[in-house]
Amino acid sequence: MILSKKILRLATKANPIVPTLLLLALLATAACGGRPARLVVATTTSTENSGLLDAILPDFERRYNIQVDVVAVGTGQALKLGEQGDADLLLVHAPDLEAAFMQAGYGSRREPVMVNDFVLLGPPDDPAGTRGMNDVTAAFAQIAQQQAPFISRGDESGTHHREKAIWTRAGIEPSGPWYHSAGQGMGAVLTLANEQHAYTLSDRGTYLAYTAPGLDLTVLIEDDPFLLNPYSVIVVNSPHTQTDLANTFVDWLISVPTQERIGQFGVDRFGQPLFIPDSIPWRNAQQGKGGPL
Repeated sequence: MILSKKILRLATKANPIVPTLLLLALLATAACGGRPARLVVATTTSTENSGLLDAILPDFERRYNIQVDVVAVGTGQALKLGEQGDADLLLVHAPDLEAAFMQAGYGSRREPVMVNDFVLLGPPDDPAGTRGMNDVTAAFAQIAQQQAPFISRGDESGTHHREKAIWTRAGIEPSGPWYHSAGQGMGAVLTLANEQHAYTLSDRGTYLAYTAPGLDLTVLIEDDPFLLNPYSVIVVNSPHTQTDLANTFVDWLISVPTQERIGQFGVDRFGQPLFIPDSIPWRNAQQGKGGPL
């Protein structure tokens, strides 16, 4: 597959901190007629911002001598790259969008990988009075009623998609000066919410990864079942996809050893994992041990 410069423009627009070396590598790939063992993974910003991919990908690259180029954008943009055949694999977290993607024939294989959850974050003084509530939909309604500042991803990412679903459940179309659509990745939105004393919805992994630099936002709503956040890996169904290499990646990602590494990521730093393993091989292994499914 020859990568178009459009990918670089899209990646840079959606995530201005895409590493320069990655952009140069993609341009070099596009300049040559064929490429060596190399895969392009379009993924949500949470897997990159949390540091997970930096922690696990070197094992795959050493083991199989396959270079992985990561394009970190919102889930919606990652799915569009897949539709266009501009990525070999997707690692995303919007189940209904993924199901539609597969039904349309854009994917040849989809596997569950891991889960974490979304959390409602806000200023420690909680001006909207959401602390103590256990229903995120009711909390969103309270924020809108109080017109407390809220920062939305606004980028059609998996997080933005879930936020919109919560507003829909609350029967609210958010608008007005209190509601700001940032059009940026999770890390930038957390920084913006922190600066503006505002509420936002975040995946827990990215939030934890950003607590160390002094983020003042606090978790106000968690453990609502509607906040569960599953991630899947998809092999793109395109003439350009290196299907055999992509399936090798999927087999590695969902294997028990890699799932164990995912389950340990973040424990040393935060005292808890940022993601919970959830692949079928992992579930089967846990069932064989008598553990939870």
